[in-house]
Amino acid sequence: MKIILSLDYNTVWGQTIYICGSTPELGNWDEGFAKSMTCIAPSKWQIELEVKDISELKYYYIVKESGKTVRREWGNPHTLTLATDKKFIVEDIWQEIPQQKFLYTSCFTNSFFHHNPVSKSKYYNKTILLQIICPYAKKGQELILCGDSKVFGNWQLQDALHFTPLEDGIWLLTINASQIKSTLEYKLAIYDANEKKIVHWENGNNRSINPLSIEDKEDIVNVQTLEYRYGWMNWRAAGVSIPVFSLRSDNSFGIGEFSDIKKLIDWTSKTGQKVIQILPINDTTITYTWTDSYPYNAISIYALHPIYLGLNEYPLKDQKLYNKYQKEAGELNTLANVDYDKVIILKWKYLTDLFAECGNDILKSKEYTEFYKKNEEWLFPYACFSYLRDKHKTANYSLWKANSVYNESKLKKLIDTEDGAKTCIDLLCFTQFLLHKQLVEVKEYAHTNGVILKGDIPIGISRDSVEAWVEPHLFNLDVQTGAPPDDFSVNGQNWGFPTYNWDEMAKDGYQWWIKRFRKMADYFDAYRIDHILGFFRIWEIPLSSVQGLLGYFSPALPLSIDEIHSSGMWFDEYRMTQPYIHESFLGDFFGEYSQEVIGKYMHPIAWQRFELNEDCNTQVKIKKIFAGKTDDKNLRIRDGLYGLCNEVIFIHDKRDPSKYHPRITAQYAYTYRDLDDSTKAAFNRLYDDFFYHRHSQFWREEAMKKLPTLISSTSMLVCGEDLGMIPACVPSVMHELQILSLEIERMPKEKNLLFESLSNLPYLSVCTTSTHDMAPIRAWWNEDRNTIQKYYNQVLWKEGATPEDCTTEICKQIVNNHLSSPSMLAILPLQDWLSIDSKLRRENPDDERINIPSVPQHYWCYRMHLTLEDLLKADEFNKQVKSSVESSDRIL
Repeated sequence: MKIILSLDYNTVWGQTIYICGSTPELGNWDEGFAKSMTCIAPSKWQIELEVKDISELKYYYIVKESGKTVRREWGNPHTLTLATDKKFIVEDIWQEIPQQKFLYTSCFTNSFFHHNPVSKSKYYNKTILLQIICPYAKKGQELILCGDSKVFGNWQLQDALHFTPLEDGIWLLTINASQIKSTLEYKLAIYDANEKKIVHWENGNNRSINPLSIEDKEDIVNVQTLEYRYGWMNWRAAGVSIPVFSLRSDNSFGIGEFSDIKKLIDWTSKTGQKVIQILPINDTTITYTWTDSYPYNAISIYALHPIYLGLNEYPLKDQKLYNKYQKEAGELNTLANVDYDKVIILKWKYLTDLFAECGNDILKSKEYTEFYKKNEEWLFPYACFSYLRDKHKTANYSLWKANSVYNESKLKKLIDTEDGAKTCIDLLCFTQFLLHKQLVEVKEYAHTNGVILKGDIPIGISRDSVEAWVEPHLFNLDVQTGAPPDDFSVNGQNWGFPTYNWDEMAKDGYQWWIKRFRKMADYFDAYRIDHILGFFRIWEIPLSSVQGLLGYFSPALPLSIDEIHSSGMWFDEYRMTQPYIHESFLGDFFGEYSQEVIGKYMHPIAWQRFELNEDCNTQVKIKKIFAGKTDDKNLRIRDGLYGLCNEVIFIHDKRDPSKYHPRITAQYAYTYRDLDDSTKAAFNRLYDDFFYHRHSQFWREEAMKKLPTLISSTSMLVCGEDLGMIPACVPSVMHELQILSLEIERMPKEKNLLFESLSNLPYLSVCTTSTHDMAPIRAWWNEDRNTIQKYYNQVLWKEGATPEDCTTEICKQIVNNHLSSPSMLAILPLQDWLSIDSKLRRENPDDERINIPSVPQHYWCYRMHLTLEDLLKADEFNKQVKSSVESSDRIL
């Protein structure tokens, strides 16, 4: 059959439009074999194809210059449904990045605005096929055409022509062209089938359609691609955030489970909300103790945590044994917080018994076979890692002797020969299959309720992880990462993760990240990139450090000695790069223990100057010395010695030791205090330029190398956690890529502001009252009375002294203020939703805290104090929530 494709697109001299697609004629998706188009007039390109025996053609356009692709269309390929006896004349438009790209994400196409696609088009002898790009029709709405003449219904609504949905906001209408004898006017509109009325007429003048040429004797399908003229859709929604482990239902096994999310979906839908945001759910099992409760230290970027499997959906056939488990689970379920150690042991016992009952049947099933085949690339290494971790009783793979280096063939031989190995591997794979199946069902259940799940992608990986074991070349394992000082931690944060070897990752187009994002898309329609600043630069910390103050940004442009001198600052390498310890301030560090510390941990190098002894001259060495000593004296001495290690002005660059980074917040250090005024002034100028100006373009380029490729690899909605020390380039990159920012009223991004103005938040943002790293509203109210007094008077516009407790009325006002913000999404922690109801909220606000970032070994064990069943029955509260959502225009 003959296909003529036409495209209106402006190129510059030397550029040619090519078409790449799903047939051999179009290169079978290989741009090296794409077909060139002919320029038949200024900005008019055309190509004529002959194809055989295909019912569908998919393709996209690219621009080439000197044989290289310099630009390609955005979005999914064009789709053309063919008929063998027809000639197709296609009038296409180049697909640019839409102004509201989020409308094309799976949040909308699979949930909020989902329409069941109609795959087959009915063609007449002479057909005009209107293909309209219109992502604005919500569930229950459709696209219609009204126009003059009987063909288009004489502008009568009841006789309008109705389009059928194709996919991703594309609508199709076939018109019998033989009925069109003259030019006809028409207009497109969005029609609500439930309300039986037009809810939106497209902007602009009427459109027109012309009759087809009567000279052409062939059967013709004239395809006309058009964009619906809508303008700006101010779509806004509300949501709830809560970790899965914090959920509580009548059927839980002492911890929140994937199956519990369905009840949370019911509540979310009932109250008019659209989004459920959770923390990372990957397997973190290293020790089988509460230290594994930290959800950002996963041993696999793919494997789901077995602790989240809803076991009541897989009851044991042995009723007596099942009842025994139910009794133990019921006892754990009554606890105020998660008992991680007991829960993980109980769940693995149950899974072992479940596998013994039905494992062989499931492993033989077609569904499991397909799952394993699709996921084998990560599933086999994960199962081997977990087996060897348990065998050697450590996740530190460097201690695994013959298996310290990943070797697939050697591992397969081990599984075949080592007693019990295959059973353990099969159990691990069986468990991942059940987890996958259960979470996919949850996602689909969310879609049927017009709700979506929003996941969380941690910026780091554990150095004791499958990924570090299998692909160590992709990571810098000789350093660790964290965050510079911020409102969460004055000494910075040390997460302990290795940093990424971006140069190595770039060699295959960041496939490691792309595969990671695509696995997330199995379960989520939106995701939060934890610490998105890590794609611009990461805070890299020496392995010898415990705290984060001796870190530096990587990549960066460190200073040469000449640059330091040119700032007007003298430079003494030893004085400025080694810990400056002077007797005059030791009392501030150690108090009454100062002389004891001098005698035991340091030696003199000059008058009143000291140096730490060799056995305690790094924070890691100090940590080992004081391990297990928890009395006040030892903690004071330990923390004081940590502080002395931080007493430097500059830090050597790891990759080029002849260059230097200013130490972050050095102005608070004693070594800075003892500089003369002119040196301080010179350092301050250097410091401000280094941290706020020097790297802006450099870091922008670093982010733009990575982020466009990664976020375009899936159709999920992208949100970024952009808190902390934000480079000037970050907002522009996020805006350009339409990544939603995170906005928190008490963490303003502009300097010298105490509180962010909610009314001025950007539309492309997620606003929230608090995060998992912060105190919820009521606990925050008790932290700093001076700050709260200003908030009470200046933000809430209340007179007088602030109340001692954060009343329900105050909480309602705070919640409603956030819902009324311009942000696209207002996602509030469940604790803050509950704060508006005196009967439901927790008695002690401090018990609502999820994490305390300044505590490295924090136990993540917070649970709801009421069940999801109780929450669903709380009619008065649920009406309050829905009313607040409705009054803020955040309900569809």
